[in-house]
Amino acid sequence: MPTYEFLCSQCGHEFTVVMSFSEYQAGKVACPKCNSGEVKQQMTTFISKTSRKS
Repeated sequence: MPTYEFLCSQCGHEFTVVMSFSEYQAGKVACPKCNSGEVKQQMTTFISKTSRKS
């Protein structure tokens, strides 16, 4: 499952959430610290494994 990183606009808490694509599309993410729904997704890096050697 994909990992998403968010920043709470209310308290400034950064947190990571692992959720499916359908859960992500529902858009119901709340800050675990203050329970605010005012969160913004952060840009993050990722690693992709391929079968081809580079």
